[in-house]
Amino acid sequence: MEFRELIATRYSCRAYRGQPVPQETLDACIAAFVQAPTAANRQPLGLVVIETEGRSEELARIYKPEWFHSQPPLVLAVCADVQAAWRRASDGQSYALVDAAIAMDHLILAAAEQGLGTCWIGAFDPEAAREVLGLPEGILPVAFTPLGYPADKARPKLRRAAEEMVHRGRW
Repeated sequence: MEFRELIATRYSCRAYRGQPVPQETLDACIAAFVQAPTAANRQPLGLVVIETEGRSEELARIYKPEWFHSQPPLVLAVCADVQAAWRRASDGQSYALVDAAIAMDHLILAAAEQGLGTCWIGAFDPEAAREVLGLPEGILPVAFTPLGYPADKARPKLRRAAEEMVHRGRW
């Protein structure tokens, strides 16, 4: 699939078939996550792969909708080690969240290329996520996605025109 087609057709999937994801398909998604660039190549990231079978109740503590915890065979959690991340010298701004977002984007695009559905979840309960995933101190849960074969179809994407978003030279 051409890259332009991939980014145009990838959507936030909110219905999944229970069909298992083959290991080699999951591995392709993980490889994209690992290959994502990070600031100063610090790679302050972690990925937790969660099989949902038998874990629906505890995953619902993280994010309640059933399509997140009961339908897909897998849920993935992107985490960042804030202390290990590069910081901008002028103001100390950590790039942990930026690094995690880039890696998540690589992962969800690779999943779409493999015919899998994903949905970027940021509206989760971070304390529940820490407990359920057993995250050590300093590891921040950044984003989740269900991962599985879609049982729904993409809706039309509504996007602002480039002329409304792109500024040349100055805002």
